[in-house]
Amino acid sequence: MLVAIISDTHIPRRAKALPASCVERLRAADLIVHAGDLTTMPVLEELREYGEVVAVHGNADDCAVQAALPERLDLDLAGRRVVVVHDGGRRIGRLARLRRKFSGAEAVIFGHSHMPLHETSAEGDFQIFNPGSATDRRREPKHTMGLAHASSDRLEFELVALD
Repeated sequence: MLVAIISDTHIPRRAKALPASCVERLRAADLIVHAGDLTTMPVLEELREYGEVVAVHGNADDCAVQAALPERLDLDLAGRRVVVVHDGGRRIGRLARLRRKFSGAEAVIFGHSHMPLHETSAEGDFQIFNPGSATDRRREPKHTMGLAHASSDRLEFELVALD
């Protein structure tokens, strides 16, 4: 199973549209995950044109998006339990804190910071993943998104630079 992961698109406030290289990957995926801050409902509707979408709302989403989307999602990706939230909290201690908070999950996908991140526990049995932003890189050198490859025997995340 191929999962395309985006967050913090902030359309139309920070960008007019998703980059073509991002859209290409969204169309190729079995599932699209958006980890919040879509901003408006037309963004969600556009994503649904590319494929199946699951999403959570973020702090910058308007009232309609917040009403339509949950704060948290629990996903089964090819038998792997993955939690999606918008804000992963403070950087210090984040991996251990999210592991405790979402016990039983193999991974947590989050956004909010616009900073791409992939960390794995020392034991290799828990991961946290932030795809960064495809449209608003802030201080990051590149616009980014993520991919997850999920099967019954693996869950691998990949950060993708879009420019």
